[in-house]
Amino acid sequence: MSLIFRARVWCVGDDINTDLLMPIEVLPMARMERPKHIFRANRPGWAQQVKPGDILIGGKNFGMGSGRPASQAMKDLGLSCVLAESFNGLFMRNCVNFALPALKIPGVHAAFEEGDEAEVDFDAATAKNLRTGSTLVGSPWPEMMRRCLHAGGLIQKLEADGYLHPQVWQPPAEAA
Repeated sequence: MSLIFRARVWCVGDDINTDLLMPIEVLPMARMERPKHIFRANRPGWAQQVKPGDILIGGKNFGMGSGRPASQAMKDLGLSCVLAESFNGLFMRNCVNFALPALKIPGVHAAFEEGDEAEVDFDAATAKNLRTGSTLVGSPWPEMMRRCLHAGGLIQKLEADGYLHPQVWQPPAEAA
């Protein structure tokens, strides 16, 4: 399965932490409520402007901070992928766990302006700015990580490989 994304880009800077991506008070909320709060502290209303398939571009050290499931909320928001100069390791691990394509591409932050259209070939680890025609090459994911992505995430991959029994999700019981 090839992953090629073509969409509008949103740009943020360096050192974007998980507190900005998903504030701590959002964690107890229902999963589908969480995406509405992404970047609410520094870009109020941003989540409501994102369209399915949009691409987020960050600078250096994107996703620094805690291990909260910000990548899951970003995927649930509808972002097709995240590109950055560099990623925090824990954030990148959560991208694998929740099947959010994320690529480290040197020079990507300077190569795009917010609102540009990008074409990203995930497997080739390339990002092309369709306004300028420039193409950048990044670091592709190792095969094992790509298999998790194509399976829909780490849990789905472990279930498919027989290491976990498929779980049927049950909503929590209502409080009395």
